[in-house]
Amino acid sequence: MTQDEFHAALPGHSDFELPVAAPGKPLNGRRPGRRPAREAAETPSAPDLVGSDTPQEPAAEPETATEPVGVVDVWDQRVASGLAFLRRRLAGTYEIDDFGFDPELTDAVFHPMLKVLYRDWFRTEVFGIENVPEFDGGLVVGNHSGTVALDALMLTVALRDKHPQDRHLRLLGADLVFRMPVLSELARKAGATVACNPDAERLMREGELVGVFPEGFKGIGKHYSERYKLQRFGRGGFVSAALRTGTPIIPVAIVGAEEIYPIIADLKPLARLLGMPYFPVTPTFPWLGPLGLVPLPSKWLIEFCPPIPTAHLTEHADDPMIVYNLADEVRETIQATIHSLLEKRPDPFGR
Repeated sequence: MTQDEFHAALPGHSDFELPVAAPGKPLNGRRPGRRPAREAAETPSAPDLVGSDTPQEPAAEPETATEPVGVVDVWDQRVASGLAFLRRRLAGTYEIDDFGFDPELTDAVFHPMLKVLYRDWFRTEVFGIENVPEFDGGLVVGNHSGTVALDALMLTVALRDKHPQDRHLRLLGADLVFRMPVLSELARKAGATVACNPDAERLMREGELVGVFPEGFKGIGKHYSERYKLQRFGRGGFVSAALRTGTPIIPVAIVGAEEIYPIIADLKPLARLLGMPYFPVTPTFPWLGPLGLVPLPSKWLIEFCPPIPTAHLTEHADDPMIVYNLADEVRETIQATIHSLLEKRPDPFGR
């Protein structure tokens, strides 16, 4: 475009002339981008330019390295929540039920610690959570294994983690658990109670989920060669409790606990001396001392089976044949589900 054409393109400025510098000589006798010191000193400061026709850009704020507001808010909330929790614990202004269950302590302390094992160490997957009642009572019956009853604890975390209503599981424990000073208090705070029908029936009538493991010590203390083979379910007392309250029975199969402490021997004389149901010898315990108590990182699968209704059988709670048949149905359901889960998990220590 020529200079004349450029002038024509400017409306209202037909006489506008563009200054042109001579070749090799700076425009207006100055070097571009610089001005004399005297002229710079005479230039009015920012306040003097207020109201002038020349638009002024606001001065840039000095950059400061600050943490994002969202992160600061989250940490403030966590600190405030922690201090409020400590204040309530010290003042004793927290609630426990008639069985000693402390839901606040369970959610704030017990479950976060157990969730590290549940999520990161055992990489637990849960199936069939829709088979667990949303609000009503239920009797959750599972297989028991693993030398130490970690399967019961992982089951409580699974329900709290996956159930749409974040339900707690009230475990029924053996008498031995509640004869041990520290363990007894912790178990009650976490919601467990003695495995007896009156307590179980009362909890289920109040709409609680009750967890029971009919194999007992026979299940968790069995040899590794008998892994995933359910032991005898006893006399079916759990079925009688469900029948009296008309509560559905939810079988649950747990795969993964058998490999955490594989029992290769049971020192029965030492167990009798210590008053224990068994004294396990595993590939790591007692050879590695305290390190032998670290569970092996097996892959866990937990599946809740469809509930078995009992409301139509409440009149037969004391009928031994009905009780036995229901207990056998629950046992067969769990055993069959275990086999299907083992097919889903070909490698016990895989992802």
